Order: sequence, then C-alpha cells, then structure tokens
Amino acid sequence: MREPRVSVSRSVVPITSDLDRRLFGADTNEDEVGWLDGAISRFGRTYTGEPDRIADELAKDAAVQAADTILLTVPSQLGVDYNAAMLETIARDIAPAIGWNPKTLLEPAATSS
Repeated sequence: MREPRVSVSRSVVPITSDLDRRLFGADTNEDEVGWLDGAISRFGRTYTGEPDRIADELAKDAAVQAADTILLTVPSQLGVDYNAAMLETIARDIAPAIGWNPKTLLEPAATSS
C-alpha cells in the first residue's frame, strides 16, 4: 500500500520593491477571519516580507516540512508581469530554502527513423 501524499498551501508575498511595500507592507502575517459564501471563515496567514525572512519562516513551518507538495499562492489582481516577477523571486530566493530545486529540462528523446 502506498503512503498517502500530504499537501499544504501557503500564501506568499515577497517584498522586493517600493511598490510591493506600498501594496502589501501593512500585512500582519496572522490568520484572518472573513466571510466566504455567507459564512464566517478563517484564512491562514500570508507570509509577507523580505524573501530571506519568508524563506526562514517557511523552513520552520512544521506543516511545510511534513508536506510532499506545497502550493504557494500569490495575489492575482496585479497582472501577468507583476505576478511573473513575484513568482521568479519565490523560485529564486524562497523555494530553495525549503528544499525545492528546479527540474532540469530533459532533451527530447530521439525518435528512430
């Protein structure tokens, strides 16, 4: 019997510019309570701050360490270019600190003629 996989989700907002700081710098990094589909709901904290601080906090997160899969979410309202830059920062500066390494693209297999 296979061991079940465990996944966790974390919201991550690295602060690397004055714009990031203006948009997200006031985040309290705590769980929040709000409304979802007419019911009171609890939302997990968002990891906001300098990339090295986020990496350190995620590395100490017991659920992240126990997970086989980690889904990192980012705000999507600011457009493709903003999100691409944010995801690049996460991949370069945060994810390696929690054990992620980019896969090397394999050359396509040669086909026989």
